Amino acid sequence: MSTEATKLKQESFLQRKFKLKENNTNVRTELLAGLTTFLTCVYIIAVNPAILSTTGMDVKAVFWATAISAGFACILMGLLTNFPFALAPAMGLNAYFAFYVVGVLGLSWQNALGCVAISGVTFTILSFLKVQQKIVDAIPECIKNSIGPGIGFFIAFTGLSQAGVIISSPDTLIQMGNLSNPGVILALLGIAITAVLVIKRVKGGMLMGILLVTVLGIFVKDPVTGLSYTQWPTGGLLAFDNPITALSPTFGQLSIKGMFSGPAVAVIGVVFAIFSFLFVDLFDSIGVLLGVSTKAGFIDENGELPNAGKALFVSAFGAIVGAILGTNTVTIFGAESTTGIAEGGRTGLTAVTVGILFFLALVLSPLFLMIPPIATASALVMVGVFMLEPLKDIELGDLSSAFPAFLSSAMMPFTSSIDKGILFGILGYTLAMVSAGKKKEITKTVWILTGVLLVYLLLEIFIK
Repeated sequence: MSTEATKLKQESFLQRKFKLKENNTNVRTELLAGLTTFLTCVYIIAVNPAILSTTGMDVKAVFWATAISAGFACILMGLLTNFPFALAPAMGLNAYFAFYVVGVLGLSWQNALGCVAISGVTFTILSFLKVQQKIVDAIPECIKNSIGPGIGFFIAFTGLSQAGVIISSPDTLIQMGNLSNPGVILALLGIAITAVLVIKRVKGGMLMGILLVTVLGIFVKDPVTGLSYTQWPTGGLLAFDNPITALSPTFGQLSIKGMFSGPAVAVIGVVFAIFSFLFVDLFDSIGVLLGVSTKAGFIDENGELPNAGKALFVSAFGAIVGAILGTNTVTIFGAESTTGIAEGGRTGLTAVTVGILFFLALVLSPLFLMIPPIATASALVMVGVFMLEPLKDIELGDLSSAFPAFLSSAMMPFTSSIDKGILFGILGYTLAMVSAGKKKEITKTVWILTGVLLVYLLLEIFIK
């Protein structure tokens, strides 16, 4: 069989498997989208081990656990749901794992992995009971249309912050960064060039922006460290480790022994930690699904998201696999997934591409880890722009819609938390509807969610 015939046969298989034509995309676009997504989330394989190692976990083992769990979950997402979403161990929850569950509660890292596993199993059970799908479908339209913009503001804030364009201030909380800093100049240049490419509809525009700043960063030095922003790997572009040896310090080390012994206050703290892992994973995943899917056009004519239950199952199962391998909760990466979607990724082939690249990162990690934060800032800012569109569908003249929509979208960047945005959005929705005399329009599922979220909020106030 000729090379051309083989290529056509492979493309035909991918067309059928991922329904590329039905989703108005092609193999090249999906692969490019997957690469773009991966480049914006590859940082996790460096950051996650650095955070979890503070608990005594082996750095190399966590590195391998992070890459393998992310790769597995991404491929499973692509094959099972045909959604272009990337998954990896969650930022935020890794800090919660290390500094609260281990640092404050005093649990061993093995017990902390046990908490992650229990939350993952609970999440999986909810998937089989289709509870998650019901939650996704029941969330009011005003909140569905505000989650995406909220994530967008959060994403853009993150990009501008990591590039130094905005910095913290003791007086105003945040302020403009030092515009004479060469890193800030590079980041702003990247944002401007990426914006031009995207506006002109150049395929791969965001990827080009990332690569351009990465290359320029080789020649520009950080005035603080005296080193180039883009560091060329000293040990070569390839890394080879024995998988069994590398993973052995954390693989299968999770434990629940002794977690529920001791004073009642300590036990309550452990239960709350498990619930927190579950809550953040569930509502972060739901927020990403609704916010990104609304923008990408995955929501059907009934305002529902087909296969949402399967996507949430993948997130839940990924958390279990991650805990077994030796890392914190695996969840859907919203900010990073939207970069690929903005490049045209519409099917599971994008997610599978990301998964394969995570596995390749185990060998090519020095190359991928060259990409500095200032290079990915442009993609994150442009994603923030893309996510704004659903705001136009919110009835802002009706305060019973505007109030919860504002809370949902504003609390995400203000608290650096997607789940908190959903929490306050739903509580605000119930309060607004009751105040407007529309109590009968509140569904049973929303009432239940309101009760659960209120209890969670109270527990967080009084236990922490």
